[in-house]
Amino acid sequence: MPWLRFDSLVNARDLGGTPTADGGRIRDGVLLRSDNLQELTEADLAQLRELGLTDVLDLRSNYEVAQEGPGPITREPGVTVRRFTYLPESDTTPLPDDDPADVSGASAGSGVAEQALPWVGLTPSVGHDNVFASHYLSYLADRPDQVIGALRAIAEAEGTVLVHCAAGKDRTGTTVALALMLVGADEDAVVADYAASSERMQQIVDRLASSETYRANLEGRPLSSHLTNPESMRAFLDHLIGEYGSIEAALGRLGWTAADTERLRAKLLD
Repeated sequence: MPWLRFDSLVNARDLGGTPTADGGRIRDGVLLRSDNLQELTEADLAQLRELGLTDVLDLRSNYEVAQEGPGPITREPGVTVRRFTYLPESDTTPLPDDDPADVSGASAGSGVAEQALPWVGLTPSVGHDNVFASHYLSYLADRPDQVIGALRAIAEAEGTVLVHCAAGKDRTGTTVALALMLVGADEDAVVADYAASSERMQQIVDRLASSETYRANLEGRPLSSHLTNPESMRAFLDHLIGEYGSIEAALGRLGWTAADTERLRAKLLD
């Protein structure tokens, strides 16, 4: 789980080397995760080219994208940007007209536009003793097509795929954890990867607070309220496994298939 150094990103890492329960490992340089890509420098873009980036999964909401505008990655030749949103969307928050991202995966629903940051002020639809696990379970309950679509997009990526949201910790963390578990990654290693974002939480919050889109959501909240505590991911995974027997079975109820798992294994495993 090596950290990746970029000029503009503070929460970027390569999932390569994550061990599987049967003694295997995730391939190096095939699945990356990060915070948002809005401020990529020319050096950052060059580094992503060197990493073989072909596909980006943007998990931010329509609201966030409309507020932030199209980022430089959307203009990068040879890179496909696909959007999936796990949150309730406003019917009146369109994407910017000049955003060339592929939005075929994102659909709008009824209701009021969500908070820019999903872990701040948004009441989850699924109850759980762990509030973060509640949010992660709500992604599956509220937007199952989007979660399944994102996982399939990882499996179908031409080359290196990067998953990001705003902070790169909750929506991204949930997606990456599910992908890793589906291919047999060791659960302790999956939880450890999720928890690693806490090491950079001050930098993550500082970066988000520099944007008007997120600043108001962050004001007056202690750093501890944003941490990716390992028990949150453990509670999420254990709930799904306890309820359905396995992550694959839990997602199978939402349309995930054995063929999907095989494609994902072929993509991610050494």
